[in-house]
Amino acid sequence: MLAGRSRSPLLALAPIVLLAALAACGPDAPPAQGGGAAGGTASAATSDPALVVFLGDSLTAGYGLAADQAYPALVEERLRREGFDVRVVNAGVSGDTTADGLSRVGWILSQHPDVVAVGLGGNDGLRGLPLDSTEENLRQIVVRCRAAGARVILLGMKIPPNYGFDYAGRFDRMYEKIADDLDVPLVPFLLEGVAAKPALNQADRIHPNARGQEIVAETVYPYVEEELEELE
Repeated sequence: MLAGRSRSPLLALAPIVLLAALAACGPDAPPAQGGGAAGGTASAATSDPALVVFLGDSLTAGYGLAADQAYPALVEERLRREGFDVRVVNAGVSGDTTADGLSRVGWILSQHPDVVAVGLGGNDGLRGLPLDSTEENLRQIVVRCRAAGARVILLGMKIPPNYGFDYAGRFDRMYEKIADDLDVPLVPFLLEGVAAKPALNQADRIHPNARGQEIVAETVYPYVEEELEELE
């Protein structure tokens, strides 16, 4: 496994604008255009392609972009270029909390995924939800996916200190703790190199634009690649 457990400093993510923007992306917000490659076709291999599912929120869904611009679709495209027989499903839903994600795990597992990348928690943190509940939801998602035979990647998130530095710090460390306790690879920060950079984000200053999604895909790709190699 990639270690991926080193801490990076908390980024200043334009707190007030960030909180309002992400919280607005709930069920009543405009639907995300991202869908990854949920309808991707299998390659001509005799066996079924490996199935990778990205379970996440608007950042994963590719809010405001075409489906093929969201990072799960970009990861799939590169995996296929590198010779992997793989299909990627983008199960990102705008506004989802960890509780919402946990409620969808049954459907995710009914698809019999080989790898599940879990990118949830940002909405919990930006709404100030109790971190004990957020952590337990993430743990349950990981445990259930592993029990079903899927390999799991945890996609870490950071939040601005809207609710204080203590809350933000505990939120950051939560991912590291889960990854260590459950022995799963951790991407320390999904938006590494993208957050707080206007040129890489849409006008709301939280959702990556097309170029930003490309960088996110570069961040996530090696973790997915390694988990797929472990399947062989």
